[in-house]
Amino acid sequence: MYEKFKGSVNIDKKLNRTFYLRPDPVEIAKDLLGKYLVRHSDEGTTIGKIVEVEAYMGTKDAAAHSYKGVITERIRVMFGEGGHAYVYMIYGMYYCFNIVTNGLNIPYAILIRALEPIEGIGLMQRRVNKEKINQLCNGPGKLCKAMAICKSDNGIDLCGNELYLTEGERIAEENIIATPRINIDYSGPAKDYLWRFIIKDNAYLSRKR
Repeated sequence: MYEKFKGSVNIDKKLNRTFYLRPDPVEIAKDLLGKYLVRHSDEGTTIGKIVEVEAYMGTKDAAAHSYKGVITERIRVMFGEGGHAYVYMIYGMYYCFNIVTNGLNIPYAILIRALEPIEGIGLMQRRVNKEKINQLCNGPGKLCKAMAICKSDNGIDLCGNELYLTEGERIAEENIIATPRINIDYSGPAKDYLWRFIIKDNAYLSRKR
């Protein structure tokens, strides 16, 4: 029997469109720490606290998929309205979940790199085939598997009722650490931008750097 949603997250505290439309993705990325990502599916509900993110700054950022400013089918959703999901595949087998920010034709996005499992842990364990809780969502591919996020979710409205974010927990500024982003050595000076944000001393990060 899959776990059913116990209502520990207040639906009324769902993030609205205004949160995502703000102009600075670095500010939004830091504000995402502590927020809860909620996924409802036929199997049940899974919830994770966001503990690690990376901001990508469109045409200002050589590490961003949208750096060249050319709208392709793969990245079309990045040029749309903030508050939608950008989901893509890496290595031909893992999905990555990103949150599009800002307004139309400003292709900024924030990669969610790790979650701390909050609810539906048994379901996550079955999906990922791991028992240790700190290994269920400690990486962008794992968290997508644990939360049943896949290509069909590309472009989904995060202000809807299937996949969305809630206020979660407030993280104090002194508990937020900025580091360079991961696996973007191809991007020249952009590889050193301090646009990866983590919750200090959190046990569920993808890696320490």
